[in-house]
Amino acid sequence: MHEIPNIITERVDDIPLLIAQMQRMDLPTLLDTHFPTHGNWTGLSLGWVSTIWLSSMLSRGDHRMVHVEPWVANRLWTLGVTTGQAVKRVDFTDDRLEIVLRRLSEDTRWAAFEAALNQYTVRVYDLSTARVHVDSTSASVYATVRASGLCQFGHSKDARPDLPQVKVMQAVLDPLGMPLATDVVSGERADDPLYMPCIERVQASVGRHGLLYVGDCKMASRDTRARIAAAGDFYLCPLPQGQLEEGEFDAALAAVRHSEHVLSSVVREGPQGQPEVIAEGYEYFVAMSLKGEGQGESWTERRLVVRSVRQAQAAEAALRARVAKAMAQSEALNQRGRGKKRFETVSAFRQAVVAIVQRYSVEDLLWFRLTQHNILRPVRAYRGQPARVDHDRHATVEVRGDEAALEATIRR
Repeated sequence: MHEIPNIITERVDDIPLLIAQMQRMDLPTLLDTHFPTHGNWTGLSLGWVSTIWLSSMLSRGDHRMVHVEPWVANRLWTLGVTTGQAVKRVDFTDDRLEIVLRRLSEDTRWAAFEAALNQYTVRVYDLSTARVHVDSTSASVYATVRASGLCQFGHSKDARPDLPQVKVMQAVLDPLGMPLATDVVSGERADDPLYMPCIERVQASVGRHGLLYVGDCKMASRDTRARIAAAGDFYLCPLPQGQLEEGEFDAALAAVRHSEHVLSSVVREGPQGQPEVIAEGYEYFVAMSLKGEGQGESWTERRLVVRSVRQAQAAEAALRARVAKAMAQSEALNQRGRGKKRFETVSAFRQAVVAIVQRYSVEDLLWFRLTQHNILRPVRAYRGQPARVDHDRHATVEVRGDEAALEATIRR
């Protein structure tokens, strides 16, 4: 008589790979070290609950808590063998996961854990920490707005000003993309003040200076640049014209027109293997200083004046298209017929034309001439009505492009 074997069938998917990677990062141990639990905590440790929960989110692509417990229940054998732990369904109830979230939300402990994880990961994987990319994003949510809540109305990058949002600031290793510091703040916060707290955490966790921090124009505030330079690090970001001295941008362009600088070309391999110039520019140096508490900071800033070939070509094409549309729509106002609006006075016609050129931002690139017409039209007598002369009053416009101004704008 043969004994019937007990066969367990479970979906393995990518769970062993995910858990093995997190074990290699020593994630369960670090979480247990920095987020100790109450003495009455039983079952799996907080570190292992978090690790398995993360594997669930990554494997399913779903962050909702309600699906975690049944997901674990269908993979008890796989999770137990992979982790070497006694995994039970009750370790992943909504109440238990809520306790984990509450513990992980302690900012001081999270900063210490983040620093320890970064140091361990960089050391174990021998990662290059020469460049760090810092940027923010926002996520719109369907949630109730509370006075001190995380979800608030703010400038929406998703073009959904009707929805509250949260804002996330993150610093990642460039080009690997591994997160080094993450801040989640309420959605009405401005981006500018969020850079330095994130950068300072990276500086503390990496434990070395001389790094290059790359960001967008919102990282270019004078205070942020001064603090990065004072720490012995470097920064790379677009410099808004609001941060330039008056006339500095025009002077930089004039130096190109007058051949005061030798332009350096940025070349890469083209589609057919031939060298292709994608940009050209030059650099100059500016002595910077900022007075702070106690003493002022001084450093030298390299400013790069760069022309992107493709961006310039695209901007020229867009500008010419806007000019053409403005001219066509302005001339279309002269058309007469059913459904066409007639402008009897020059002033009314001028308002319509000005609205068109302002809509396409080409006020300085077009000139137009308005003409008032007053045509006498004789009307014969008809059915007892005496003959009369009607006055046909209407205005017309003649539109032309200012080629000199257009070429100057394109050159600029």
